[in-house]
Amino acid sequence: MNSTTTSITNHQVRLAKRPEGTPKRDDWSFTSESVQQPADGGVLVQTLSLSLDPAMRGWMNEGKSYIPPVELGAVMRAGGIGRVVASRNAAFAVGDMVYGTLGVQEYCLVAQEDIKRSGLTRVDLRAGTIGQWLNVLGMPGMTAYFGLMDVGLPKAGETVVVSGAAGAVGQTVGQLAKIKGCRVVGIAGGQAKCDWVVKELGFDACIDYKAGPAAVREGLKAHCPQGVDIYFDNVGGDILDAVLARLARGARIIICGAISQYNNTTPVQGPKNYLSLLVNRARMQGIVVFDYADRYHLAAAEMAGYLKDGRMKSREDVVEGGVAAFPEALLKLFTGENFGKLVLKVAD
Repeated sequence: MNSTTTSITNHQVRLAKRPEGTPKRDDWSFTSESVQQPADGGVLVQTLSLSLDPAMRGWMNEGKSYIPPVELGAVMRAGGIGRVVASRNAAFAVGDMVYGTLGVQEYCLVAQEDIKRSGLTRVDLRAGTIGQWLNVLGMPGMTAYFGLMDVGLPKAGETVVVSGAAGAVGQTVGQLAKIKGCRVVGIAGGQAKCDWVVKELGFDACIDYKAGPAAVREGLKAHCPQGVDIYFDNVGGDILDAVLARLARGARIIICGAISQYNNTTPVQGPKNYLSLLVNRARMQGIVVFDYADRYHLAAAEMAGYLKDGRMKSREDVVEGGVAAFPEALLKLFTGENFGKLVLKVAD
């Protein structure tokens, strides 16, 4: 790529309007433009795989949050792994594999002033695969690590419950808690996912929330007879309320996500059993992974070691079809159809 404007076309997915409820295909626009060469200090990255995450649903909404919403007409925000194909920045060489906020597009041109904001960093595929760098070694893994370790403060012998146990964050939370000497109970949808987290990931038990209206309440009673010391919440709603009713004295609840609520068209209702926090002298705290950016490398190095020695596993659900498949692929998160970390493959 030596010319100012190449003959390569960049296909993109942009937010056309704010979704009402579950996002639909006509909430997106599909655009294309010529790929430009980077200016001084800039980098051009070819997107290989994108991370599809529940947080994306919140980014589509207008209003104040921990991160500004995606603007109408803008390329949809997404983290991804790519390959540097042109560089005028000494920190990045052509051929380097990188992680960053690449967006739902085939090529991402990162100006020098945007490199830090986009989180563009080199990744070492000797430490993990592309899928693992979007999972255990990427944002989901960092969320799991700092949520559990810094907010949850686990102690050996404590009982940890994690919802969304077969998802990207949940699978890492449970495995890390086991490594730290805790007893781990997962909550997941369907027998196949429950079997996987117990038999493959080593959880002590898993509750199938789809098994009936009383499944979670009865499962917690059976598997957490002494109460729940740490709850890592990825779903909110009725499951959060059920866990609040089983807290142990001094429990810590990590609020990571509320996927059961993201597509609601009515205001989200808070937990009904919140007074359990008072009775049990418990603490509920949110986790936003970007707060820990200066320590990502430490957590990634630790968990890469666990992957290498077999104490931790990483499962990805990879969707083929490139950026055109994005709208339908994203919906797998909200139906629970994905099994493992959801990844959209864009190129080889």
